[in-house]
Amino acid sequence: MVRARARGFAIAAGLVLAASPAAANDFYAGKTVNFIVGTDVGGGFSIYARVLSRHLGRFIPGNPTVVMKNMPGAGGATASSYFYRIAPKDGTVIGSVAPNAILGRLLDGNVSQYDPAKFIYLAGAERGTRLCMTFEHSKTKTLADALKQRTVIGATSAGSPTREYAAMIKHATGAQFEIVSGYKGPPDLFLAMSRHEIDGVCGLDWTALKSQQPDWLRDRRLNLLVQASMEPHPELAKLGVPVPWPSIKNDLDRRAVEVMVGFEQAFGKSYLVPPETPADRVAILRKAFAAVLKDAEFLAEAEKVRIEITAQSGEEVQRVVESAYASSPEVIARLRKIVEP
Repeated sequence: MVRARARGFAIAAGLVLAASPAAANDFYAGKTVNFIVGTDVGGGFSIYARVLSRHLGRFIPGNPTVVMKNMPGAGGATASSYFYRIAPKDGTVIGSVAPNAILGRLLDGNVSQYDPAKFIYLAGAERGTRLCMTFEHSKTKTLADALKQRTVIGATSAGSPTREYAAMIKHATGAQFEIVSGYKGPPDLFLAMSRHEIDGVCGLDWTALKSQQPDWLRDRRLNLLVQASMEPHPELAKLGVPVPWPSIKNDLDRRAVEVMVGFEQAFGKSYLVPPETPADRVAILRKAFAAVLKDAEFLAEAEKVRIEITAQSGEEVQRVVESAYASSPEVIARLRKIVEP
């Protein structure tokens, strides 16, 4: 009887262990985790995800294969809708979308495709600062020039950072931007600038720009007009790039721009999983991101490709989203108007 009871206790203990986090750890063994980025291949979000995907698997128990894929479209709404409605909710799909894809639902009030507040956020890798810039051929060299003369600014699709930041600076500061949409992504915009089709572009991220166009920056072929930042970025401040606040005269406009700039800076390069992903797998992935973002090997590669890492927890990112969605209706209505969603 003693032996039988011992065997019974052993079996019961085994069942408990099987239902414990150890069982969740075993889930990823032999699996493939799809790391899906809702932007084009050449953008900053792809650069960050590409580096992360090469290291993340080492920190997930079971060492799954992490495969990065791009799913561009509608300023990130295509990928966001996929994560919300179609993607497996088992921890095998990680998403990366631009902040405007999350803020966009707040602006249009339409959560039928996806509700950003219901995504589960895993981590943030960077706090971004977006820029408006012109190429060396442009007569517009500064924001002061842009306030006085027509400047052709290229953009991708409606709802993208390139479109929304150009519109925001135009309406909030009075810059005489003529916005031309329809370009596929940053590589096409860079080509259009070099061919003198457009004067410049807005909404590109400073850290990504340093990785994408180091030679242009080194040779001073870009005129950096304005940095969309709550506080001046130290590197950009040394280069004399102004923040927009002195040029925004209307208080409501300023408050609206603060919502967008503050959110996008805090949200930065953040990562998520679909709603209803099991809590034990969320915990595993959050722990893996926390580890990789301070890993020496990962940080060395990040430095090599010239991207900055500012780690944030998934809980911090979740609070950023909740705070933005608590903004006053008056401010959101004005932001909706000036970014032309």
